[in-house]
Amino acid sequence: PSMAQEAAPVLLVVLARLVSSTWHEGSGYYLESHTNEVYAEETPPEPALDYRRVPQWCATLNIHRGEATCYSPRGSSYRSSLGTRCELSCTRGYRLVGASAVQCLPNRHWSGMAYCRQIRCHVLPAVLRGSYVCSAGVQMDSRCDYTCLPGYQLEGDRSRICMEDGRWSGAEPICVDLEPPRIRCPDSRERIAEPGKLTATVYWDPPRVRDSADGVIKRVMLRGPEPGSEFPEGEHVVRYTAHDQAYNRASCKFSIRIQVRRCPVLKPPQNGYISCTSDGNNYGATCEYLCDGGYERQGTSLRVCQSTQQWTGSQPLCAPMQINTDVNSAASLLDQFLEKRRLFVISAPDPSNRYYKMQISMLQVRRPSCCPLRSSPSSTPSLSPPAQQAACGLDLRHVTTVELVGQPPHGVGRIREHRLSLGIIEELRRFLHLSRSHFSAVLLDKAGTDRERYISPVSPDELFVFIDTYLLSEPEAARRAQSGDPCE
Repeated sequence: PSMAQEAAPVLLVVLARLVSSTWHEGSGYYLESHTNEVYAEETPPEPALDYRRVPQWCATLNIHRGEATCYSPRGSSYRSSLGTRCELSCTRGYRLVGASAVQCLPNRHWSGMAYCRQIRCHVLPAVLRGSYVCSAGVQMDSRCDYTCLPGYQLEGDRSRICMEDGRWSGAEPICVDLEPPRIRCPDSRERIAEPGKLTATVYWDPPRVRDSADGVIKRVMLRGPEPGSEFPEGEHVVRYTAHDQAYNRASCKFSIRIQVRRCPVLKPPQNGYISCTSDGNNYGATCEYLCDGGYERQGTSLRVCQSTQQWTGSQPLCAPMQINTDVNSAASLLDQFLEKRRLFVISAPDPSNRYYKMQISMLQVRRPSCCPLRSSPSSTPSLSPPAQQAACGLDLRHVTTVELVGQPPHGVGRIREHRLSLGIIEELRRFLHLSRSHFSAVLLDKAGTDRERYISPVSPDELFVFIDTYLLSEPEAARRAQSGDPCE
């Protein structure tokens, strides 16, 4: 607006003091006469501006990092004359603060103030387990690229740009642990079973576990036997699983192979059997050769499987038991049966004794080789030719029958087909406390101990029950249960 528009006419009513002066000559004073009079004061005329004389009315506009686009009434060459209007703007990266348009006023000032402020985004917060690098700090168009520490992966925007509105593009990313830990199991291994066993004790070091992120392993679990356990023959798989703090997991496994060295399978001898420890033919196993009743071993009794997978010694034979009756004492006779046979000694006053006949008759049913003594035409008892021994009943239980019949000097004794001398017969009677005048029977175990006595005939079943219950060793009982009684 022009100066004339702003200065409206003002009518001033002034009470003026009218003064008239009278000159008095020679006195040097004026004589004043006063009167009051009201009059109207006229508005002073508006000053006429000469734009040609004042082309720069306001200060020249100078906006740092910005620009002023001005429009003057007198033309584009006049940028700050009175009435000039300027539109203000800033260069890229700066924001205008203040009036967006100003006008040169009559008071020689612009109607407003403004300046260009650099556009800046807020400082980005730190990233847990990560970092970022910006191309131009927090200025506009600055690009910040995010990275994570080793072992962590970035989730979200990998880059953010400072935009014109002073805000960052995208959203704040995070660094998460998505990588499983690294685990390495021990190497697979092979072991030989220990001597006499089918197992081997195996030790190993724990697996090596490392977390690629923060290095913290939450737990390591084992699936399988612990180190130092005994592993049986065959191949076994041991597994480990590791978890880190983010519950990522990794697994590894290794195998343990147990080998049992074995010798060739031994065959039992004819008329005998084998009793072995452990698995029978593994390294360290011991096999004992045993013979059936009525047979005795000839050769080594034990063979051991060696680490070379060969047996020690050679296979023995089971030959018919040889009884030597040409001995000097009853003790020497009994020593032949020690640890080999049980003895069932039958004593009778004469062959016609009914108890004796009953006992021999019952034994003959189970063991045909036991035949009664018969009287010869003379008064001397004689022994009938024995029948072939049968492998049942008494023989199955390793029992040999000894018959002592008659009175001296005509007493007769035999063991199978072997006849005993009168001296041996008498020593046996005294040693076993057997009466000559009454029937009696005594059962001796393999140690020669008196285990049971009978004053009347005993049935084979009753005799066998006693032996099976009290006298059989565990291997004998097992073999007895396996073989059964072939005479039944």
